[in-house]
Amino acid sequence: MTEPVRVRFAPSPTGHLHIGGARTAVYNWAFARRHGGAFVLRIEDTDPERSTEENTQAILRSLAWLGIDHDEGPDVGGPYGPYRQTERAPLYRDALALLQERGAVYPCFCSAEELERKRQEARARGGFAGYDKTCRAISPTDAAARVAAGDPHAWRLKVPFDRGDVVFEDLVRGEMRFPISAIDDLIVVRSDGTPTYNFAVAVDDATMRITHVIRGDDHISNTPKQILVYEAMGVEPPAFAHLSMIWGPDGKRLSKRHGATSVEAYRDMGYLPEALLNYLALLGWSLDGETTIIDRETLIANFSLERVSRNPAIFDSEKLEWLNGVYIREMPREQFVDRMCAVLQDAGLLSPDEAKERREWLLALAPLVSERIKRLDEVVPMVRFLFAEVAVEEKAKDAVLAVAGARSALEEAARALESLEAWQSDAIEAALRALPERLGMKPKAVFQAVRVAITGTTVSPPLFESLELLGRERAIARIEAAARVASD
Repeated sequence: MTEPVRVRFAPSPTGHLHIGGARTAVYNWAFARRHGGAFVLRIEDTDPERSTEENTQAILRSLAWLGIDHDEGPDVGGPYGPYRQTERAPLYRDALALLQERGAVYPCFCSAEELERKRQEARARGGFAGYDKTCRAISPTDAAARVAAGDPHAWRLKVPFDRGDVVFEDLVRGEMRFPISAIDDLIVVRSDGTPTYNFAVAVDDATMRITHVIRGDDHISNTPKQILVYEAMGVEPPAFAHLSMIWGPDGKRLSKRHGATSVEAYRDMGYLPEALLNYLALLGWSLDGETTIIDRETLIANFSLERVSRNPAIFDSEKLEWLNGVYIREMPREQFVDRMCAVLQDAGLLSPDEAKERREWLLALAPLVSERIKRLDEVVPMVRFLFAEVAVEEKAKDAVLAVAGARSALEEAARALESLEAWQSDAIEAALRALPERLGMKPKAVFQAVRVAITGTTVSPPLFESLELLGRERAIARIEAAARVASD
Protein backbone atom coordinates (compact mmCIF):
# COMPACT_ATOMS: atom_id res chain seq x y z
CA MET A 1 0.00 0.00 0.00
CA THR A 2 1.56 3.25 -1.16
CA GLU A 3 -0.95 5.56 0.53
CA PRO A 4 -2.05 5.64 4.17
CA VAL A 5 -5.04 3.36 4.66
CA ARG A 6 -8.38 5.15 4.78
CA VAL A 7 -11.56 3.15 5.19
CA ARG A 8 -15.13 4.22 5.82
CA PHE A 9 -18.29 2.90 7.42
CA ALA A 10 -21.29 4.54 5.78
CA PRO A 11 -24.59 3.55 7.39
CA SER A 12 -27.97 4.95 6.41
CA PRO A 13 -29.79 6.28 9.50
CA THR A 14 -33.06 4.58 8.60
CA GLY A 15 -32.98 2.42 11.72
CA HIS A 16 -30.75 1.36 14.59
CA LEU A 17 -27.37 -0.25 13.90
CA HIS A 18 -27.99 -3.78 12.61
CA ILE A 19 -25.71 -6.66 13.58
CA GLY A 20 -24.64 -7.00 9.94
CA GLY A 21 -23.71 -3.33 9.74
CA ALA A 22 -21.88 -3.58 13.06
CA ARG A 23 -19.80 -6.50 11.71
CA THR A 24 -18.87 -4.35 8.68
CA ALA A 25 -17.88 -1.52 11.03
CA VAL A 26 -15.75 -3.89 13.12
CA TYR A 27 -13.85 -5.13 10.06
CA ASN A 28 -13.25 -1.62 8.73
CA TRP A 29 -12.13 -0.40 12.13
CA ALA A 30 -9.82 -3.39 12.75
CA PHE A 31 -8.29 -3.04 9.26
CA ALA A 32 -7.62 0.66 9.80
CA ARG A 33 -6.13 0.13 13.24
CA ARG A 34 -3.98 -2.79 12.04
CA HIS A 35 -2.44 -0.61 9.32
CA GLY A 36 -2.24 2.63 11.28
CA GLY A 37 -4.83 4.22 9.03
CA ALA A 38 -7.98 6.28 9.42
CA PHE A 39 -11.47 4.98 10.12
CA VAL A 40 -14.09 7.37 8.73
CA LEU A 41 -17.76 7.43 9.71
CA ARG A 42 -20.02 8.81 6.98
CA ILE A 43 -23.78 9.11 7.39
CA GLU A 44 -25.65 8.43 4.16
CA ASP A 45 -28.86 10.25 5.03
CA THR A 46 -30.26 10.99 1.58
CA ASP A 47 -33.52 9.09 2.19
CA PRO A 48 -35.59 11.99 3.61
CA GLU A 49 -38.57 9.84 4.56
CA ARG A 50 -36.69 7.29 6.64
CA SER A 51 -33.47 9.00 7.76
CA THR A 52 -33.72 10.55 11.21
CA GLU A 53 -31.37 12.27 13.63
CA GLU A 54 -32.58 9.86 16.31
CA ASN A 55 -31.28 6.93 14.27
CA THR A 56 -27.99 8.73 13.64
CA GLN A 57 -27.51 9.17 17.37
CA ALA A 58 -28.42 5.51 17.94
CA ILE A 59 -25.71 4.48 15.47
CA LEU A 60 -23.16 6.71 17.20
CA ARG A 61 -24.14 5.27 20.60
CA SER A 62 -23.86 1.71 19.36
CA LEU A 63 -20.39 2.22 17.89
CA ALA A 64 -19.20 3.97 21.05
CA TRP A 65 -20.62 1.19 23.24
CA LEU A 66 -18.79 -1.44 21.17
CA GLY A 67 -15.58 0.54 21.56
CA ILE A 68 -15.29 1.29 17.84
CA ASP A 69 -13.79 4.76 17.71
CA HIS A 70 -13.70 6.75 14.46
CA ASP A 71 -11.09 9.29 13.43
CA GLU A 72 -13.42 11.40 11.29
CA GLY A 73 -17.17 11.76 11.31
CA PRO A 74 -20.16 14.02 11.83
CA ASP A 75 -19.56 14.32 15.56
CA VAL A 76 -15.76 14.78 15.49
CA GLY A 77 -15.20 16.52 12.16
CA GLY A 78 -12.16 16.01 9.98
CA PRO A 79 -10.35 17.35 6.91
CA TYR A 80 -12.68 15.77 4.31
CA GLY A 81 -16.11 16.74 5.63
CA PRO A 82 -18.94 17.28 5.79
CA TYR A 83 -19.64 13.72 6.90
CA ARG A 84 -23.37 13.68 6.18
CA GLN A 85 -24.43 13.25 2.57
CA THR A 86 -27.19 15.83 2.91
CA GLU A 87 -24.50 18.43 3.59
CA ARG A 88 -22.33 17.49 0.61
CA ALA A 89 -24.50 18.86 -2.24
CA PRO A 90 -21.81 21.35 -3.43
CA LEU A 91 -19.36 18.48 -3.88
CA TYR A 92 -21.85 16.56 -6.01
CA ARG A 93 -22.48 19.66 -8.14
CA ASP A 94 -18.74 20.09 -8.65
CA ALA A 95 -18.39 16.44 -9.62
CA LEU A 96 -21.22 16.73 -12.14
CA ALA A 97 -19.60 19.83 -13.62
CA LEU A 98 -16.35 17.87 -13.98
CA LEU A 99 -18.14 15.04 -15.80
CA GLN A 100 -19.88 17.55 -18.06
CA GLU A 101 -16.56 19.19 -18.85
CA ARG A 102 -15.04 15.80 -19.69
CA GLY A 103 -18.00 14.89 -21.90
CA ALA A 104 -18.70 11.85 -19.72
CA VAL A 105 -22.41 12.55 -19.14
CA TYR A 106 -25.39 13.66 -21.19
CA PRO A 107 -28.83 15.07 -20.31
CA CYS A 108 -31.77 12.68 -20.51
CA PHE A 109 -35.13 14.30 -21.21
CA CYS A 110 -37.20 11.10 -21.02
CA SER A 111 -40.02 11.27 -18.48
CA ALA A 112 -40.62 8.57 -15.91
CA GLU A 113 -43.71 7.52 -17.82
CA GLU A 114 -41.74 7.19 -21.07
CA LEU A 115 -39.05 5.13 -19.40
CA GLU A 116 -41.59 2.77 -17.84
CA ARG A 117 -43.38 2.33 -21.17
CA LYS A 118 -40.09 1.48 -22.89
CA ARG A 119 -39.20 -1.04 -20.16
CA GLN A 120 -42.53 -2.80 -20.50
CA GLU A 121 -42.25 -2.92 -24.30
CA ALA A 122 -38.71 -4.33 -24.06
CA ARG A 123 -39.81 -6.99 -21.58
CA ALA A 124 -42.69 -7.94 -23.86
CA ARG A 125 -40.19 -8.44 -26.70
CA GLY A 126 -37.87 -10.36 -24.40
CA GLY A 127 -35.06 -7.90 -25.08
CA PHE A 128 -32.83 -5.60 -23.00
CA ALA A 129 -35.05 -3.71 -20.57
CA GLY A 130 -32.48 -1.04 -19.73
CA TYR A 131 -32.37 2.46 -21.08
CA ASP A 132 -32.39 2.52 -24.89
CA LYS A 133 -30.05 5.56 -25.02
CA THR A 134 -32.55 7.73 -26.89
CA CYS A 135 -31.11 10.95 -25.49
CA ARG A 136 -27.51 9.88 -25.99
CA ALA A 137 -28.14 10.30 -29.70
CA ILE A 138 -29.16 13.97 -29.31
CA SER A 139 -26.42 16.30 -30.53
CA PRO A 140 -24.57 18.23 -27.82
CA THR A 141 -25.78 21.52 -29.33
CA ASP A 142 -29.44 20.51 -29.31
CA ALA A 143 -29.13 19.02 -25.83
CA ALA A 144 -27.53 22.21 -24.49
CA ALA A 145 -30.31 24.30 -26.04
CA ARG A 146 -32.99 22.18 -24.38
CA VAL A 147 -31.22 22.39 -21.03
CA ALA A 148 -30.96 26.16 -21.39
CA ALA A 149 -34.66 26.33 -22.26
CA GLY A 150 -35.48 24.64 -18.97
CA ASP A 151 -36.61 21.25 -20.26
CA PRO A 152 -36.75 18.79 -17.30
CA HIS A 153 -33.82 16.41 -17.48
CA ALA A 154 -31.63 14.01 -15.55
CA TRP A 155 -27.94 13.38 -16.23
CA ARG A 156 -26.73 9.97 -17.38
CA LEU A 157 -23.24 8.53 -17.49
CA LYS A 158 -21.94 7.70 -20.96
CA VAL A 159 -20.88 4.12 -20.41
CA PRO A 160 -17.84 3.55 -22.65
CA PHE A 161 -18.84 0.34 -24.41
CA ASP A 162 -15.46 0.04 -26.13
CA ARG A 163 -13.51 -0.34 -22.86
CA GLY A 164 -14.11 -4.07 -22.37
CA ASP A 165 -15.40 -5.78 -19.27
CA VAL A 166 -15.26 -4.09 -15.88
CA VAL A 167 -12.80 -6.16 -13.88
CA PHE A 168 -11.56 -5.69 -10.32
CA GLU A 169 -9.71 -7.82 -7.81
CA ASP A 170 -11.90 -8.30 -4.77
CA LEU A 171 -9.72 -8.67 -1.69
CA VAL A 172 -12.04 -11.37 -0.34
CA ARG A 173 -13.45 -13.04 -3.48
CA GLY A 174 -10.70 -12.70 -6.04
CA GLU A 175 -11.25 -11.51 -9.61
CA MET A 176 -14.69 -10.14 -10.37
CA ARG A 177 -15.74 -9.54 -14.00
CA PHE A 178 -18.80 -7.73 -15.37
CA PRO A 179 -19.63 -7.49 -19.10
CA ILE A 180 -19.77 -3.86 -20.13
CA SER A 181 -22.77 -4.64 -22.33
CA ALA A 182 -24.85 -5.46 -19.24
CA ILE A 183 -24.28 -2.05 -17.63
CA ASP A 184 -26.85 0.64 -18.34
CA ASP A 185 -26.19 4.34 -18.89
CA LEU A 186 -26.92 4.99 -15.23
CA ILE A 187 -28.45 8.21 -13.99
CA VAL A 188 -25.99 10.14 -11.85
CA VAL A 189 -28.15 13.16 -11.04
CA ARG A 190 -31.95 13.07 -11.03
CA SER A 191 -34.18 15.68 -12.61
CA ASP A 192 -34.67 17.31 -9.20
CA GLY A 193 -30.91 17.80 -8.88
CA THR A 194 -30.29 15.11 -6.27
CA PRO A 195 -27.48 12.62 -6.83
CA THR A 196 -28.15 8.91 -7.18
CA TYR A 197 -26.60 6.43 -4.75
CA ASN A 198 -23.83 5.13 -7.00
CA PHE A 199 -22.77 8.62 -8.02
CA ALA A 200 -22.82 10.09 -4.50
CA VAL A 201 -20.91 7.15 -3.01
CA ALA A 202 -18.20 7.30 -5.68
CA VAL A 203 -17.83 11.06 -5.26
CA ASP A 204 -17.72 10.72 -1.47
CA ASP A 205 -15.12 7.95 -1.51
CA ALA A 206 -13.01 9.85 -4.04
CA THR A 207 -13.10 13.19 -2.23
CA MET A 208 -12.52 11.53 1.14
CA ARG A 209 -9.54 9.68 -0.34
CA ILE A 210 -10.83 6.28 0.72
CA THR A 211 -8.28 3.60 -0.16
CA HIS A 212 -10.31 0.47 0.72
CA VAL A 213 -14.05 -0.11 0.53
CA ILE A 214 -15.01 -2.99 2.84
CA ARG A 215 -18.74 -3.68 2.71
CA GLY A 216 -21.42 -6.35 2.34
CA ASP A 217 -21.70 -8.42 -0.82
CA ASP A 218 -25.15 -6.97 -1.47
CA HIS A 219 -23.16 -4.07 -2.98
CA ILE A 220 -21.26 -6.19 -5.50
CA SER A 221 -23.59 -5.20 -8.34
CA ASN A 222 -22.98 -1.52 -7.52
CA THR A 223 -19.20 -1.81 -7.73
CA PRO A 224 -18.78 -1.87 -11.55
CA LYS A 225 -21.05 1.17 -11.84
CA GLN A 226 -19.04 3.04 -9.25
CA ILE A 227 -15.81 2.07 -10.97
CA LEU A 228 -17.15 3.63 -14.17
CA VAL A 229 -17.92 6.84 -12.27
CA TYR A 230 -14.38 6.87 -10.91
CA GLU A 231 -12.97 6.43 -14.38
CA ALA A 232 -15.20 9.19 -15.74
CA MET A 233 -13.83 11.54 -13.07
CA GLY A 234 -10.26 10.47 -13.86
CA VAL A 235 -9.76 9.06 -10.36
CA GLU A 236 -8.18 5.74 -9.36
CA PRO A 237 -10.80 3.49 -7.72
CA PRO A 238 -10.17 2.18 -4.22
CA ALA A 239 -9.60 -1.49 -3.49
CA PHE A 240 -12.80 -3.42 -2.82
CA ALA A 241 -13.59 -6.22 -0.36
CA HIS A 242 -17.09 -7.64 -0.21
CA LEU A 243 -18.20 -9.51 2.91
CA SER A 244 -20.67 -12.36 2.78
CA MET A 245 -24.04 -11.91 4.41
CA ILE A 246 -24.88 -13.06 7.92
CA TRP A 247 -27.52 -15.79 7.98
CA GLY A 248 -29.75 -17.07 10.71
CA PRO A 249 -29.66 -20.73 11.77
CA ASP A 250 -32.25 -21.50 9.07
CA GLY A 251 -29.86 -20.44 6.30
CA LYS A 252 -31.77 -17.25 5.51
CA ARG A 253 -30.55 -13.69 5.83
CA LEU A 254 -30.52 -12.54 9.46
CA SER A 255 -33.72 -10.65 10.23
CA LYS A 256 -36.15 -9.92 13.05
CA ARG A 257 -37.72 -13.36 12.70
CA HIS A 258 -34.48 -14.75 14.19
CA GLY A 259 -34.75 -12.48 17.25
CA ALA A 260 -32.95 -9.27 18.13
CA THR A 261 -30.93 -7.76 15.28
CA SER A 262 -29.74 -4.38 16.56
CA VAL A 263 -26.67 -3.68 18.67
CA GLU A 264 -28.66 -1.74 21.26
CA ALA A 265 -31.08 -4.64 21.65
CA TYR A 266 -28.17 -6.90 22.61
CA ARG A 267 -26.89 -4.24 24.99
CA ASP A 268 -30.32 -4.11 26.65
CA MET A 269 -30.42 -7.91 26.84
CA GLY A 270 -27.33 -7.85 29.05
CA TYR A 271 -24.52 -8.60 26.62
CA LEU A 272 -21.09 -7.10 27.20
CA PRO A 273 -19.64 -4.88 24.47
CA GLU A 274 -16.34 -6.75 24.50
CA ALA A 275 -18.14 -10.09 24.07
CA LEU A 276 -20.31 -8.82 21.21
CA LEU A 277 -17.25 -7.25 19.52
CA ASN A 278 -15.43 -10.59 19.84
CA TYR A 279 -18.40 -12.48 18.40
CA LEU A 280 -18.92 -10.08 15.50
CA ALA A 281 -15.25 -10.41 14.58
CA LEU A 282 -15.68 -14.18 14.31
CA LEU A 283 -18.63 -13.89 11.90
CA GLY A 284 -16.53 -14.52 8.82
CA TRP A 285 -12.97 -14.07 10.13
CA SER A 286 -10.79 -16.22 12.34
CA LEU A 287 -7.44 -15.86 14.02
CA ASP A 288 -6.29 -19.43 13.46
CA GLY A 289 -9.44 -21.49 13.03
CA GLU A 290 -9.45 -22.50 16.71
CA THR A 291 -9.18 -19.49 19.02
CA THR A 292 -12.54 -18.21 20.22
CA ILE A 293 -11.71 -15.62 22.87
CA ILE A 294 -10.15 -12.65 21.09
CA ASP A 295 -9.79 -9.30 22.80
CA ARG A 296 -9.66 -6.03 20.88
CA GLU A 297 -5.87 -5.79 21.03
CA THR A 298 -5.47 -9.27 19.55
CA LEU A 299 -8.02 -8.48 16.86
CA ILE A 300 -6.23 -5.28 15.88
CA ALA A 301 -2.83 -6.95 15.84
CA ASN A 302 -3.95 -9.86 13.66
CA PHE A 303 -6.86 -8.77 11.47
CA SER A 304 -6.41 -9.32 7.76
CA LEU A 305 -8.77 -9.54 4.80
CA GLU A 306 -6.95 -12.67 3.65
CA ARG A 307 -8.56 -14.59 6.53
CA VAL A 308 -12.09 -13.37 5.79
CA SER A 309 -14.27 -16.20 4.51
CA ARG A 310 -16.26 -16.05 1.30
CA ASN A 311 -18.99 -18.19 2.84
CA PRO A 312 -21.98 -16.74 4.69
CA ALA A 313 -21.59 -16.57 8.47
CA ILE A 314 -24.23 -18.17 10.70
CA PHE A 315 -25.41 -16.11 13.65
CA ASP A 316 -25.65 -18.51 16.59
CA SER A 317 -27.32 -16.82 19.56
CA GLU A 318 -26.44 -19.73 21.86
CA LYS A 319 -22.74 -19.37 21.06
CA LEU A 320 -22.93 -15.63 21.66
CA GLU A 321 -24.59 -16.23 25.03
CA TRP A 322 -21.92 -18.79 25.95
CA LEU A 323 -19.18 -16.37 24.93
CA ASN A 324 -20.78 -13.60 26.97
CA GLY A 325 -20.83 -15.90 29.99
CA VAL A 326 -17.12 -16.57 29.57
CA TYR A 327 -16.38 -12.84 29.54
CA ILE A 328 -18.52 -12.30 32.65
CA ARG A 329 -16.78 -15.10 34.57
CA GLU A 330 -13.32 -13.89 33.59
CA MET A 331 -14.03 -10.26 34.41
CA PRO A 332 -12.05 -8.87 37.38
CA ARG A 333 -14.27 -8.63 40.46
CA GLU A 334 -14.01 -4.85 40.76
CA GLN A 335 -15.06 -4.44 37.14
CA PHE A 336 -17.97 -6.82 37.51
CA VAL A 337 -19.20 -4.89 40.55
CA ASP A 338 -19.22 -1.72 38.47
CA ARG A 339 -21.29 -3.44 35.75
CA MET A 340 -23.59 -5.03 38.32
CA CYS A 341 -24.15 -1.72 40.11
CA ALA A 342 -25.13 -0.04 36.85
CA VAL A 343 -27.76 -2.73 36.27
CA LEU A 344 -29.06 -2.50 39.84
CA GLN A 345 -29.27 1.29 39.63
CA ASP A 346 -31.21 1.08 36.36
CA ALA A 347 -33.64 -1.28 38.13
CA GLY A 348 -34.07 1.15 41.02
CA LEU A 349 -32.62 -1.28 43.55
CA LEU A 350 -29.46 0.63 44.39
CA SER A 351 -28.54 4.30 44.52
CA PRO A 352 -25.09 5.68 43.60
CA ASP A 353 -24.48 6.55 47.25
CA GLU A 354 -25.43 3.06 48.36
CA ALA A 355 -23.11 1.60 45.74
CA LYS A 356 -20.22 3.47 47.36
CA GLU A 357 -21.23 2.75 50.95
CA ARG A 358 -21.80 -0.98 50.35
CA ARG A 359 -18.78 -1.58 48.14
CA GLU A 360 -17.27 -4.35 50.27
CA TRP A 361 -20.64 -6.09 50.56
CA LEU A 362 -21.07 -5.88 46.77
CA LEU A 363 -17.59 -7.29 46.26
CA ALA A 364 -18.59 -10.29 48.39
CA LEU A 365 -21.77 -10.72 46.34
CA ALA A 366 -20.07 -10.45 42.94
CA PRO A 367 -18.58 -13.98 42.56
CA LEU A 368 -21.85 -15.59 43.67
CA VAL A 369 -23.53 -13.89 40.72
CA SER A 370 -20.87 -13.79 38.01
CA GLU A 371 -20.29 -17.54 38.14
CA ARG A 372 -23.98 -18.23 37.51
CA ILE A 373 -25.12 -15.87 34.76
CA LYS A 374 -24.52 -15.54 31.04
CA ARG A 375 -26.07 -12.10 30.59
CA LEU A 376 -26.25 -9.02 32.78
CA ASP A 377 -30.05 -8.93 32.55
CA GLU A 378 -30.02 -12.04 34.74
CA VAL A 379 -28.54 -10.08 37.66
CA VAL A 380 -31.74 -8.42 38.92
CA PRO A 381 -33.92 -11.57 39.06
CA MET A 382 -31.11 -13.40 40.84
CA VAL A 383 -30.35 -10.84 43.57
CA ARG A 384 -33.57 -8.82 43.98
CA PHE A 385 -34.25 -10.60 47.29
CA LEU A 386 -31.16 -8.97 48.77
CA PHE A 387 -32.34 -5.44 47.99
CA ALA A 388 -36.12 -5.56 48.33
CA GLU A 389 -38.82 -7.53 50.08
CA VAL A 390 -40.06 -10.40 47.92
CA ALA A 391 -43.25 -12.42 47.77
CA VAL A 392 -43.03 -16.18 47.51
CA GLU A 393 -43.88 -17.35 44.01
CA GLU A 394 -47.00 -19.51 43.85
CA LYS A 395 -45.10 -22.21 42.00
CA ALA A 396 -42.42 -22.32 44.71
CA LYS A 397 -45.04 -22.25 47.46
CA ASP A 398 -46.84 -25.25 45.96
CA ALA A 399 -43.69 -27.22 45.22
CA VAL A 400 -41.80 -26.56 48.46
CA LEU A 401 -43.79 -24.91 51.25
CA ALA A 402 -46.86 -27.11 50.73
CA VAL A 403 -44.81 -30.26 51.32
CA ALA A 404 -45.36 -32.03 54.64
CA GLY A 405 -42.80 -31.01 57.23
CA ALA A 406 -41.94 -27.65 55.64
CA ARG A 407 -43.25 -25.66 58.63
CA SER A 408 -41.22 -27.68 61.12
CA ALA A 409 -38.10 -27.31 58.99
CA LEU A 410 -38.50 -23.53 58.81
CA GLU A 411 -39.27 -23.15 62.53
CA GLU A 412 -36.23 -25.21 63.47
CA ALA A 413 -34.08 -23.30 60.98
CA ALA A 414 -35.13 -19.98 62.53
CA ARG A 415 -34.29 -21.22 66.04
CA ALA A 416 -30.91 -22.60 64.91
CA LEU A 417 -29.98 -19.36 63.20
CA GLU A 418 -31.09 -17.18 66.11
CA SER A 419 -28.62 -18.95 68.39
CA LEU A 420 -25.59 -18.28 66.21
CA GLU A 421 -22.92 -16.02 67.66
CA ALA A 422 -21.22 -15.22 64.33
CA TRP A 423 -23.37 -14.50 61.28
CA GLN A 424 -21.03 -16.06 58.75
CA SER A 425 -21.70 -18.52 55.94
CA ASP A 426 -19.67 -21.38 57.45
CA ALA A 427 -21.43 -21.07 60.81
CA ILE A 428 -24.81 -20.78 59.04
CA GLU A 429 -24.05 -23.89 57.01
CA ALA A 430 -23.05 -25.91 60.08
CA ALA A 431 -26.23 -24.94 61.90
CA LEU A 432 -28.53 -25.82 59.00
CA ARG A 433 -26.80 -29.06 58.03
CA ALA A 434 -27.56 -30.46 61.48
CA LEU A 435 -31.32 -30.12 60.90
CA PRO A 436 -32.23 -32.79 58.30
CA GLU A 437 -31.09 -35.73 60.41
CA ARG A 438 -32.75 -34.35 63.52
CA LEU A 439 -36.00 -33.76 61.67
CA GLY A 440 -35.87 -36.99 59.69
CA MET A 441 -36.03 -35.07 56.42
CA LYS A 442 -33.92 -35.01 53.29
CA PRO A 443 -31.36 -32.17 53.19
CA LYS A 444 -32.81 -30.86 49.92
CA ALA A 445 -36.29 -30.47 51.45
CA VAL A 446 -34.93 -28.44 54.37
CA PHE A 447 -32.60 -26.27 52.34
CA GLN A 448 -35.15 -25.60 49.61
CA ALA A 449 -37.68 -24.50 52.20
CA VAL A 450 -35.18 -21.99 53.59
CA ARG A 451 -34.24 -20.88 50.07
CA VAL A 452 -37.85 -20.21 49.10
CA ALA A 453 -38.41 -18.39 52.38
CA ILE A 454 -35.60 -15.90 51.87
CA THR A 455 -35.64 -15.52 48.08
CA GLY A 456 -39.22 -16.26 47.09
CA THR A 457 -38.08 -18.76 44.48
CA THR A 458 -36.32 -22.10 44.11
CA VAL A 459 -33.31 -20.72 42.23
CA SER A 460 -30.78 -18.39 43.85
CA PRO A 461 -27.10 -17.87 44.55
CA PRO A 462 -25.58 -20.32 47.10
CA LEU A 463 -27.88 -20.55 50.11
CA PHE A 464 -25.47 -20.07 53.02
CA GLU A 465 -23.66 -17.12 51.45
CA SER A 466 -27.05 -15.60 50.54
CA LEU A 467 -28.17 -15.81 54.17
CA GLU A 468 -24.98 -14.09 55.31
CA LEU A 469 -25.41 -11.29 52.77
CA LEU A 470 -29.10 -10.83 53.58
CA GLY A 471 -28.31 -10.32 57.26
CA ARG A 472 -29.51 -12.05 60.43
CA GLU A 473 -32.58 -9.95 61.15
CA ARG A 474 -34.04 -9.97 57.63
CA ALA A 475 -33.23 -13.63 57.07
CA ILE A 476 -34.88 -14.89 60.26
CA ALA A 477 -37.90 -12.63 59.75
CA ARG A 478 -38.47 -14.10 56.28
CA ILE A 479 -38.06 -17.68 57.49
CA GLU A 480 -40.57 -17.10 60.29
CA ALA A 481 -43.04 -15.48 57.87
CA ALA A 482 -42.76 -18.43 55.48
CA ALA A 483 -43.25 -20.89 58.35
CA ARG A 484 -46.64 -19.35 59.10
CA VAL A 485 -47.94 -20.28 55.63
CA ALA A 486 -46.08 -23.59 55.21
CA SER A 487 -47.59 -27.06 55.67
CA ASP A 488 -47.21 -29.07 58.85
